[in-house]
Amino acid sequence: MSTLAPSTAPALPLLSPSEAQRLSPSAWARCALAPPRRFGPDEVRALWPQLHPADGTRPDGSLLEGWAAFHNGDFARAAQQAQAQGEAGLALLNQSTAVYACYVEPREATRLALLRQVAGRAQGRLQAQPDDAPALYWLAYALGRHAQAVSVARALAQGLGSQIKGTLEHLLARHPAHAEAHFALGAFHAEVIDKVGPLVGRMTYGVRADAAQALFERGLALSPQSAIGRIEYARALLALHGDARLAEATRLYEEAAALEPLDLRMRLDQELARQALRD
Repeated sequence: MSTLAPSTAPALPLLSPSEAQRLSPSAWARCALAPPRRFGPDEVRALWPQLHPADGTRPDGSLLEGWAAFHNGDFARAAQQAQAQGEAGLALLNQSTAVYACYVEPREATRLALLRQVAGRAQGRLQAQPDDAPALYWLAYALGRHAQAVSVARALAQGLGSQIKGTLEHLLARHPAHAEAHFALGAFHAEVIDKVGPLVGRMTYGVRADAAQALFERGLALSPQSAIGRIEYARALLALHGDARLAEATRLYEEAAALEPLDLRMRLDQELARQALRD
């Protein structure tokens, strides 16, 4: 696994000041789903290991109200509280923005702009702190979701695929217990193979189907209650093997839908699993 730091070149075109202003959390929509429980700062601190399994964040007292807002699904309030803390709130700000963009924001142009905003902030953080786990993860997440929405083939041609892979490999070399990074890298292997085929994928991008499966299995061993891990694993099996692994993919979706949700993000993931089962 590569230990080289990811490229410091701009990940995506930067936002203009006027664009950034339009993306203010004050303009964000509210999530229609209710959280399975209401968190306060004390509950967040007590459940931190379950809510943030080895993701590189810490239960900073000045940010606990913001994290409580995040886990309650009030992503705008979480982002505003993060902004008030400056650099110390960057992990919460990027997580709130990325999750809001991908799960709640209804307008594609705004969703893509929010992901570019996350990537730009994370890239700036990595120039000063190249091993920062939250910045590495949310950079890769933002690049990956942006590529999925626009064009994976175009992203690969522009070199973003190598940046995503290098960022995740660097993250796992420094923080090997980061479960969501295992899921993200497994999904990357599967998606590239799906788009360019196993031979080109292996020769050009160093991706393999067996590596994807191993990454998902390791991620679930680290975070056995992860709904999104099961969902991404199911998607990867279908991308790599089609109907030959449909029964296994269905089982993973069913498991994700049946888990007891810990917070609003997990409830949103479960809705994805239920939608996949309906489809």
